[in-house]
Amino acid sequence: MSDWERSSTARVIPPARPRKLAKVPFVELADGRLQGVVSSGSDIGRVYVSSVATGTYAFACSTNNNRPCGGARGSFCNHIGALINEAVLQYGAARVVRYLKAEVPEGDVDGIVLASAMRSTRPPMDEAKAAASVFSRFLRHLAYLEHAPATAPLPEMHFFPPTRAVA
Repeated sequence: MSDWERSSTARVIPPARPRKLAKVPFVELADGRLQGVVSSGSDIGRVYVSSVATGTYAFACSTNNNRPCGGARGSFCNHIGALINEAVLQYGAARVVRYLKAEVPEGDVDGIVLASAMRSTRPPMDEAKAAASVFSRFLRHLAYLEHAPATAPLPEMHFFPPTRAVA
């Protein structure tokens, strides 16, 4: 392990399995929700911000400019299904189930089984408009792709305290 990896204060967990980023370029377990950005199936220039709340499974899906998803009427839309599938690939089924506090049947759990278990509770639509903050974090992640690879610290990351003195 390199010095940089040993001195890093943020743990980076590798994905449970490799995933393709074309359909769901951003997925995270944060703010008490499974949330992320999902590409539109019909318009290459449109993305949806989808989320599922921990415990209640309250769901929300809207475009990045807050237009509601036409498929999220009373139940999970296809965007939320894709988000759940990609979260299972990214974090592993056990971690996603634990984070969402889902009750799933014993055995092999995948995104379809997890979504079905949550859908069976008839979750409400989420009124807490989190789309703006999720989309903003997604854009921040995209901005890091514009940086050339380097080992020097990024100025906006200086709020992390050093773990030891450098000679």
